[in-house]
Amino acid sequence: MRKLSAFQGFSQALISAAVLSILLIVAAAPCAAQNPDRKEADSQAPATQKPADSQKPDDDQGPAGTVKVNVNVVGLFFNVKDKHGALIPNLTKDDFQVFEDGALQTIKYFAAESNLPLTLGMLIDSSGSQRNVLDMEKQVGGAFLRQILTDKDEAYVIDFNVDAELVQDFTRDVHRLQAAMNKVKINTGYVTGPLPGAGGGPVPTANSPGTVLYDAVYLSAHDMLAKEVGRKAMILLTDGEDEGSRLKIKDAIEAAQKADAIVYVLLCADRGFYGSFQVGYSGEGEMRKLTEQTGGRVINVGNKFDKLREAFDQIAAELRSQYNLGYTSTNINLDGSYRKLEIKSKQNYKIQSRAGYYATPREPLPH
Repeated sequence: MRKLSAFQGFSQALISAAVLSILLIVAAAPCAAQNPDRKEADSQAPATQKPADSQKPDDDQGPAGTVKVNVNVVGLFFNVKDKHGALIPNLTKDDFQVFEDGALQTIKYFAAESNLPLTLGMLIDSSGSQRNVLDMEKQVGGAFLRQILTDKDEAYVIDFNVDAELVQDFTRDVHRLQAAMNKVKINTGYVTGPLPGAGGGPVPTANSPGTVLYDAVYLSAHDMLAKEVGRKAMILLTDGEDEGSRLKIKDAIEAAQKADAIVYVLLCADRGFYGSFQVGYSGEGEMRKLTEQTGGRVINVGNKFDKLREAFDQIAAELRSQYNLGYTSTNINLDGSYRKLEIKSKQNYKIQSRAGYYATPREPLPH
């Protein structure tokens, strides 16, 4: 297992990414043939960076049969629901309009895709407040992974408490994922055993005991998902309380948006730990910001097994029922600015989608 750090090792990762880009450009075809365990991005439907070959905009074809790659193509995965929250299937491109900073965009491709490869991160809060719900999370979370993952999907597991730790790297093996979840244990940052010459009181095991929730989301997005293509999501099993993160909620949101990752939060809390409080923990508002900005949502399950299982069923249904559209932005300036996005349904259905993206240059996939 390796520790994740938001402040170390990034330069090495950037160098590795640059080397990898060169190798992909020089030997794209051999790499695709020799790496069957990773998702084959070029053969799948569109990621957020570019459309699939079968749905490329007409202006991608240049003179003499050359291919031009427009690096300002924006892709969106989204769900459509009626006023009761039921998912609406079988809609077409003509049922939607998409706006960027209020400007109407031309939809270049559209698909009702529910079987595109999925990269999924499971983030498990193992701080002291989760002591009485952790086993429930492991059991139901494992069942969800067995339900949702196909042989072309991948997932990983991150455990966070006083620190954030990757306990299982990318894998398609559900048994490994379940084993990783089973290894997660409560860590409050203190040990209570006696030390030589000491009185046996609580002894800190980390610099700042707490729950580094925001750091964990940032690291999941930046270190794990940013370089992946296709559908990307993370699910947080937590009470939403952050204590001790070096980063802020805005940093976590920005990282998730830059990684094009949908974030779901399942608010799991031990009622005994929180005393008489029945609803609304202090972190719930921040979790709603995180999910609304990334196209996910918060589901409050408390410590109820059936509610947690139902919540996972809802997420599975949403991930299988996503629409996928893409457009070439009319704003061609790749200046790193944040662009607000809005998808409107002509039937006034509710759209569940990320709220925006950052207009940064994106390297084209090799052809």
